[in-house]
Parts: sequence; C-alpha cells; structure tokens
Amino acid sequence: MKGFHDKKKGFGITYNDIYLVNGARTPFGKLCGTLGKVSPTDLGIYATKAALEKSGITGEDIDQLMYANIGQSSADSYFLPRHIGLFSGIPEGIPAVMLQRICGSGFETIIAGAEQISLGKAQTALCGGTENMTLSPTVSFGNRMGYPLGRIDFKDMLWEALNDTAAVPMGCTAENVAKKHGITKEEANVFAKSSIDKYLAAKERGFFDGEVIKMNSTVFEEEGLNPRKVRLPRKVVDFATDENVRPADLESMAKLPTVFDKDGVQTAANSSGIVDGAASVVVANGDVIKAKGLKPLTRVVASATSALDPKVMGLGPVPSIRLVLEMAGLTVDDIGLFEINEAFAAQFIGCEKELGLNRDICNVNGGAIALGHPLAATGTRLSLTLSREMQERGVKYGIASACIGGGQGTAILFENPNA
Repeated sequence: MKGFHDKKKGFGITYNDIYLVNGARTPFGKLCGTLGKVSPTDLGIYATKAALEKSGITGEDIDQLMYANIGQSSADSYFLPRHIGLFSGIPEGIPAVMLQRICGSGFETIIAGAEQISLGKAQTALCGGTENMTLSPTVSFGNRMGYPLGRIDFKDMLWEALNDTAAVPMGCTAENVAKKHGITKEEANVFAKSSIDKYLAAKERGFFDGEVIKMNSTVFEEEGLNPRKVRLPRKVVDFATDENVRPADLESMAKLPTVFDKDGVQTAANSSGIVDGAASVVVANGDVIKAKGLKPLTRVVASATSALDPKVMGLGPVPSIRLVLEMAGLTVDDIGLFEINEAFAAQFIGCEKELGLNRDICNVNGGAIALGHPLAATGTRLSLTLSREMQERGVKYGIASACIGGGQGTAILFENPNA
C-alpha cells in the first residue's frame, strides 16, 4: 500500500493483494415504481445477502462493513449500515459505518474497505450503497421553532439534491461542459440512444442475470431483533427488472425540450434516470482468497479522487482517471474497459473528448442513461459490472469512475487476475 497526495492532482492509493470477490445488486426501480415503498435499508439487505452468497462466504466471515446512502429517506436511516449488517447475518460484534461522497459514495466504500484491509484492521469487508429516491422526503427546516405568519416553508429534498447552491444546478454543469466542447443536442441524443441499445443487447444475452437478484416480498428476521417486513406491490413475483429502461429512437428524442438551458442539449431522454436500488460487493485480501479457495472477479489495484471547478462538475472523471493511471504507471491505451457514470450525455462526451477514449470500450453494457443512477449505489454497481465484463472479455485492466456533485471525481483501477 502506498498513498499519494497532491493539492492540484488529488489523492489516491495503490493496494497490494486486495480483491473484489463478487457482488450483487437489486433491480433498479423507476421513480414511484415497484421499489418505491421499500426502505433503503431493506434494499441494502437484499443486495448484501445476495452478494455474500455469490462471493461464496458467510456473514460470519466479514470483518468490516462500510455502506453508503446519500438522501436519507426512511425514519430509521440513522441506523442504516448497522441494520444492513445485523439483518444480513454479519455478527453483532462487527461495527458498521456510513460513508458519503455523493455520487462517488459507492466507490468510497470499496476504497475504505481496501484501506481497512491494507491497514490490518480487517481481512474482508462488505461494501455497498443504497438509495430510495422515491422516498426522498419533503421537509420543513426549522419547524420546531415555528414560522412567521404566512411563511410556512417546505423543501423537496429530491429536487434540492439536484442543485449545488455554491455554483449551479447539476444539469447546468452538463450544459457548461457542452458549451466548452461544442457538444450538440444531436450528439448527446446519439450517445444516449447508444447507451440504451447497449443495455438492451446486454439484457437480451443474459448479462445482467449474473448481478441482478430476484426480489419478492419477505420478512428479514434475526434472533433477538424486531423483524423487518418488506412488501412489494401485490402480485409482483421475482421482480428483476430495471424499470427505467425504455427503447429510444432519435426522431422522438429530438422533439423533447431541453431542461436546463433554452438553447441547451440536455433533455429527459439523455440524462440519467432517477431510480431506487442497492448494490453490494465483498472485498478481501489474498490470504482469505487462498484459504477459502475463492475465485475473485478482479484485483483492486489503485484508487484516486480529485476535485475541480464545480461549474463543470461532470468532468470530474478526467483528473481522477489521469491520476490513477499515473500512480499505476499505465496509460489510457493500457485500459481494456471503462465504466464512467452517465450522469448526463454531455458530461460523458466531455470526459471522452478530454481523455481521448475509444467509445467502443466504454460502458459496453449501457449506463445510467438507460438503467438509472441511484446515487449511493452507482459506484458499487459500476465496479461490479466492470469486473464481471472484464472476466467475460479476458481484459487485463479496467477503470470505473464517476463525476461527483460539487466538482469532484473518483476512479478505481481494477486488474483481471486471470488475464
């Protein structure tokens, strides 16, 4: 393990003998859809129990639990990571922590897990993120102190999450990137349609069957704890559908109005979907891999986080990817696959242009424009999807990355141990 920090480039770390074993995710439910009334804690339990099973270990094998959640959307969300651990069969003596770096939070759990293992504080870590954006509350700040006459004030926290009050709303950052790189609405729509088409092709060949679990109404029970009853809508059985996805055609997309700028490029069709879901992975060191005879998907080589002008937030992956490559002594040409979160089409295209990426090896199974962006779960989902595709293609190196609200970016470099 070797750390790196530079006030201009960012900070990061390289790891020795740390692996992403395997993982799982829930299907991503559309806004006000099938998962709309399932608490983020329960979504995390579904994903975590499945991730343990897919990894070939039990909850008893976990030494640390780090979980992410951005928009607290249930009354017991203060206890979210702890409850996910307790109801997933992880021993009560294992502590749990919640992490938050907005859209990079899912990555942050993997980074933190790898660092805890590197420091000798664990051999295995359960990492992941969960988000129910449908349940994001309407709040009244300061109501306990009363209101001036006629000035009752409520905020929609889902809407507020899209606005960086220090700079500009998230969608406007994508428009700034579009202006900087001369990206047109047509270019953004072509990319968005490609994302959807890739997702549909991947689903058709059964790729997502390897990571998406089937969900049913259930009761999570552990001795000595109050049971958690989860009810999906009536008649829903074996729910395993990413509900945000819908076929697209360029003619229809071209007719949609832009959302953030009258003469802009971003529309509802070429921006990431607002969805509900969770994703979990198991991270472990080489001693555990050997002792249990596990076959990990990838080795976690290095990670980096950088920051930049919040007005062009979407370009966050550019400095973080450059830094993680520099730390590993690699170049863009050495990377066989990229997963870069598609917050907005213009945002991805801007990163693509600045890094000189080959689109044919980026988001090859579609991205968030197709299946959605459940904030805290996205980094974990990207890492799992990338690691699985690296195995299928026999690719040696892959990078997962995302822009982060407020002007940040995180990237993780993975290596295929079988390539």
